Amino acid sequence: MAVMRIPGHDHQRPREVTLEEVRAVLGDCHLCPLGETRTKLVFGVGNPHARVMFIGEAPGKNEDLQGEPFVGAAGHNLDSLLELAGLRREDIYIANVLKCRPPNNRDPRPEEIQLCSPYLREQIRSIWPDVIVCLGRFAAHFVLHTEAGMMSLRGNFYQTGHFTVLPVLHPASALYHREWQQYLEQDFRALGQWLADHPAQEGM
Repeated sequence: MAVMRIPGHDHQRPREVTLEEVRAVLGDCHLCPLGETRTKLVFGVGNPHARVMFIGEAPGKNEDLQGEPFVGAAGHNLDSLLELAGLRREDIYIANVLKCRPPNNRDPRPEEIQLCSPYLREQIRSIWPDVIVCLGRFAAHFVLHTEAGMMSLRGNFYQTGHFTVLPVLHPASALYHREWQQYLEQDFRALGQWLADHPAQEGM
């Protein structure tokens, strides 16, 4: 896979903020109308010191009910894909661009992303992963500051400051387009190879 360099993020880690601090500031958020229709706010879950952070789009029905990201059918697919990369759930951190489920799983709206994204930025700063895996176009567009389609974005690593970014198709998409599963599997194998080629530094 190619590695493309793009601007937009700092190389140096900012003052460390804990996930607990971010969650406390988020509180029982009602900045947008999604706060009125959600069942549970879905903050994120996983290893606070993960080398790999996964960012999805928004909670779905099961996530809204359980308060955790990727626990439905897409989550089961993600688990199998993680195995291809030599990863487990306890190794990674997962969050979404939006913390609340849009009604009927509609697409996130620009104003919702604008209001919710500061919390995601703080999660990224807290974890400071080596690799950010963008699950689907909304995450990829947010992280990479692009409007390019996923088929043109996937298949490449992007370097933006400290972070290596890997855009992949959303695991849910392969549930409806079975032929896309092969692309997901290719990209997760490439992720595993990247991690093998770039071992964690001592003390990290």
